[in-house]
Amino acid sequence: MEISLNNAIGSITHQLQIWRRDFHQYAESGWFEFRTATLVADELDRLGYQLQLGKEVINAEDRMGLPSPQQLAEQEKRAIEQGALTKWLPYFSGGFTGIVATLDTGKPGPTLAFRVDMDALDLNEDLTEQHRPHAEGFSSCNAHMMHACGHDGHTAIGLGLAHILKQFQSQLTGRIKIIFQPAEEGTRGAKSMATAGVVDDVDFFVAIHIGTGVPKGELVCGSKSFLATTKFDVTFQGKAAHSGARPEDGKNALVAAAQATLGLYGIPRHSEGSSRINVGVLNAGIGRNVIADHALMKVETRGETNDINEFMYQKALNIIEGAAKMQDVEFNIKLMGAAQSSHPSPQWVDFIMRLAQNNIPELTSVIKDKPQAAGSEDATYFMERTKALGGQATYMIFGTELSAGHHNERFDFDEDVMPVAVKTLATIALSLPEFGDHPNE
Repeated sequence: MEISLNNAIGSITHQLQIWRRDFHQYAESGWFEFRTATLVADELDRLGYQLQLGKEVINAEDRMGLPSPQQLAEQEKRAIEQGALTKWLPYFSGGFTGIVATLDTGKPGPTLAFRVDMDALDLNEDLTEQHRPHAEGFSSCNAHMMHACGHDGHTAIGLGLAHILKQFQSQLTGRIKIIFQPAEEGTRGAKSMATAGVVDDVDFFVAIHIGTGVPKGELVCGSKSFLATTKFDVTFQGKAAHSGARPEDGKNALVAAAQATLGLYGIPRHSEGSSRINVGVLNAGIGRNVIADHALMKVETRGETNDINEFMYQKALNIIEGAAKMQDVEFNIKLMGAAQSSHPSPQWVDFIMRLAQNNIPELTSVIKDKPQAAGSEDATYFMERTKALGGQATYMIFGTELSAGHHNERFDFDEDVMPVAVKTLATIALSLPEFGDHPNE
């Protein structure tokens, strides 16, 4: 298996780079992945995968941080101008940019799912010669959209895996799903796919990421450093008035937002684990001599567990409501994103570790977990849903050299990580019968 798999991986290595650089050049932020999704769907359809698209795999009510209808329409038009395949576009129109590709081997066995994400960040890419994507002609052509977290590589890995699995279909069992998720940035997209049921039949689940500070050649088989999070916007609506002539007629939204901000940072820490609170944006007012009638706050809470995050979130809501009452203003809260905490399934992680150590010589180090900076990841919705229904799940990180940190305008990665990731994931699929019986039986 190893020799033929190596040959197969070698035959698509250049194509992985072509895909990755194309997605990088035409970067699309969350819910705007129209061009990306049509190209991915077309390639998967050509390979013969069973496809579920758009509203089939996304619960509209659970989409978070959704742009306005006007913005979605504008970006759909932009995508067409940049080569989106109009044959597939109706499935994704309106921001339903999710794909689930299924390979049914026709042989009994469990269902295995891999998740990759497709979206870019709201960031302007560095356009100097020191930045390789610009120097080599594949920097983003879209203003305020950049693949600065490696999701272009993830999408390419997903397509590469689809090619390899199809070539080795006769050696596979059960069903294999590849989930192409929109809007991971801001933790906005996974919940809508999880509640749509895309992993309800999944026995084994794997989400992947590249980089994140893990060195080249190292594989983390069961990352669990994710904090639960809730991200929300708060608007305060007051009443404008002349600040000199009639200040008593005003209702000051700016002061309400300022009081809320200070109160949020006074929330006590939790004794059972890490907790976070941050106000990242605070906008209010229109003039020096006008009582501000409008204010906007962009806030997030995080917690080491779902319960700790919920504690932070409920405390935040109480403080925001209290600040609004103090200034006699109205307030509205809009949920913009969320993720859960999740720990990988120990037996599944151990199995993947043994496979990688024995079959992937390109890896110099294979470990269970590595302490990471405490971020959040909405693949945890898939993980928790899979585990709740009796399956097993994990989150894998493939180390690679980075030119700059994630979410940086000079982010770039060593593309050699992509064939290594494809080989590792394909090995998991090919070796799954060794793991034992279906966990739900």
